[in-house]
Amino acid sequence: MANTNNLDNVWDLAEKIGFCMLTTRISHELRARPMAAHPERLENAFYFLTDVDGHKDEEIARNPHVCLAFADSKGQKYVSISGSAEVSNDRERIKELWSTPAKAWWDSPEDPSIRVLKVTPSFAEYWSSPGTIVSYMKMAAAALGSAKPDMGNNEKVDM
Repeated sequence: MANTNNLDNVWDLAEKIGFCMLTTRISHELRARPMAAHPERLENAFYFLTDVDGHKDEEIARNPHVCLAFADSKGQKYVSISGSAEVSNDRERIKELWSTPAKAWWDSPEDPSIRVLKVTPSFAEYWSSPGTIVSYMKMAAAALGSAKPDMGNNEKVDM
C-alpha cells in the first residue's frame, strides 16, 4: 500500500505542473512529446486529448506501457509516472476534457479526429528540492566539504 502522503505528493505535483512528456515505444526506440494532462485522482487516471493522426494510438496498441514525465525546473520539482495507456473515442469524455487550449488543434469537441488517451498509473517517483538557489548553495557547500548535499525528497510510490 502506498504511503498516502507520498501518493498525494505525486498527484499534487502532476496537477500543479499540468504538462508532461508522454513517452511511448516505437519498435526499439522511445518517443516523447509534450501533452496537456488532465489528472483525475479519484479515478486513478490521467487523461489527454489526442488526434487520431498523431500515431500515438498505433504505438500504444503495439505497446501500452508509457511514461509521463512532469517537470517544474524553476521549482526543482519532478515526477515520473509509469502506467498503461489506452486510446478511445469516448465522445462524452472528450466534451468533459475540452478547454480553450484544445482550440489550437481542433475547432470543436465534435471534431471526429479527437481521441481520448487514458493512462492508468502503476508506479511513480518524485523529486522535490527546496528550489534552485538553495540547491546551488547546498551543492557548493557540499563541494567544499566531504558530505553529500541534502537535495530534498525523493520517493518511489506504488499507485
